[in-house]
Amino acid sequence: MLELEDIQALFIAPPRYPFGRYTFVSFDSTDAGRAWLAQLVNQIPSAKVGLDAHASGQVLPSPVYVAFTANGLRALGVDDASVSTFAEEFVAGMPARAEILGDTGPNSPEHWDGDVASDRLHAAVLLFASDADALTQRLAELEAFLAAHPGVTVLSFIDLAAANMSRPVEHFGYRDRISVVQIEGTGLEPVPGSFPPSKPGEFVLGYPDDVGVVAALPKPEALSRNGTYLVYRKLQQHVGAFRDFLSQNAATPDEQELLAAKMMGRWRSGAPLVLAPERDDPLLGEDPLRNNDFNYGQMDPIGYAAPVGSHIRRVNPRDTELNVQRHLMVRRGLTYGPALPEGAEEDGVERGLTLLAGCARINDQFEFVQQVWVNDTEFMGIKNERDPITGAQDGTFDMTIPKKPFKKVIKGLPAFTTVKGGAYLFLPGLRALRYLAGIEQESH
Repeated sequence: MLELEDIQALFIAPPRYPFGRYTFVSFDSTDAGRAWLAQLVNQIPSAKVGLDAHASGQVLPSPVYVAFTANGLRALGVDDASVSTFAEEFVAGMPARAEILGDTGPNSPEHWDGDVASDRLHAAVLLFASDADALTQRLAELEAFLAAHPGVTVLSFIDLAAANMSRPVEHFGYRDRISVVQIEGTGLEPVPGSFPPSKPGEFVLGYPDDVGVVAALPKPEALSRNGTYLVYRKLQQHVGAFRDFLSQNAATPDEQELLAAKMMGRWRSGAPLVLAPERDDPLLGEDPLRNNDFNYGQMDPIGYAAPVGSHIRRVNPRDTELNVQRHLMVRRGLTYGPALPEGAEEDGVERGLTLLAGCARINDQFEFVQQVWVNDTEFMGIKNERDPITGAQDGTFDMTIPKKPFKKVIKGLPAFTTVKGGAYLFLPGLRALRYLAGIEQESH
């Protein structure tokens, strides 16, 4: 059974937050970091608190969570021998994995914002808020809290706000948060068409995974049990370039929308092409009991509806690849920057989305998806293609749209996203946070 009272609520309680701020900090000394953490830990809600709020139809108004880099663990006094027992990808850090992830050229860590690629990054404080008033109040509290701990230095922060307050969408206009992974033991049930609930060990350390294995815990166990590896990514979205591409490659507004849907695998409403291949169906897109209830192997094996290389088919091939469920992650996403009005020219203002992905195996979950599904140029038999939306595009890769009697091939896709930041973090359990702060001794 999941020890819900000891797990930070971030990936367990359902996401419903339109606002947030991620603050990236560095500890000037071990004592300063521990003193700060000793007070912060009392503000962090457990998974049980988050699930209880959800069960009563409420949300926690402004929850805050904290996660650490490997250097952050060291800065808090964890010795190198212990840090080395954590996942090698986490210990190395995301910038060191740039080649594997496709983070080269404009996506390279040397171009990332806010010192997140620096060795000085020790922790990320993740604040979410249910409305603007709750955000304002909580930000004032956190800023006062940081000011009271001068040994903790803010490297940077990013403010987050929903691109559309009426429904969850990203800046390209597509409905988000449709296919959500659920974890066995939370009481939350997946929507029709999703995989069954995953075993806790797929995401939380110290539990059996989907093949019944309990992976060895990093040492000391008091630090690692009930923790989760956390992947942070900041993606700038080039909305003007996306709209220009559509207008250059499709003659009418309807044809442009169809081309955009072929690239994504869904219409902007959230309706999947497999169920609505010819035109958008907003009612289908709004219906959580129907908008994820489809497969590819039986319903669209060739990709006449959703091309094999479309975004949602690459990041979740469903029944057309083996062991897909073992590569999935629990995701939390929010947009940043103002929306670009319809019909407006690119205004030079940065906008995009942030991803938080929880997993127990960085290499077999996040890195696998990036390397084997998103950026593989021969994914499932197609040639010279990458994910058309989030892949590392440089103008040399194509997009194939199966069609009778002749397929359509669009040559030379530009980049519609640019990686602007990223980090591998560890999200400890609540007892582990007290252990790190020096207020709870090792019990294992």
